[in-house]
Amino acid sequence: MISTTTRQTSIKGRFQPIVTLVEMAQRLVRAFAQPNVVQAVVRLALAVPFWKSGILKWDGFLQLNDTAITLFTDEFMLHLPGGPYAYPAPVTMAFLSGAAEITFPILLVLGFATRFAATGLLFMTLIVELTVP
Repeated sequence: MISTTTRQTSIKGRFQPIVTLVEMAQRLVRAFAQPNVVQAVVRLALAVPFWKSGILKWDGFLQLNDTAITLFTDEFMLHLPGGPYAYPAPVTMAFLSGAAEITFPILLVLGFATRFAATGLLFMTLIVELTVP
């Protein structure tokens, strides 16, 4: 009869290449996935879509393009209970949206007021969900 320790040794022997491979992968991930690197990559990944959306709303310094104003005036509606509602003060909303989509990603990537910037971007995502049915 095979003893328990002999059986465990044979099982470890069979899976030793897999265990070694997993341990190597763990060491590799620990070497490259330093917290500061991971945080920088996540900040950049979250900032890029908002930056791209924000940059499309401007023609120049503090000059909204006509498309952004038209979208907030005619196209975008808040889909709340009771029916879709037009945005109040659409030109102001377009300006604030464009300014936030430029400012918050910069703050997020640079690491200044990151919680404030992330909260602002999260709020903007909520508004987008209410705007697009």
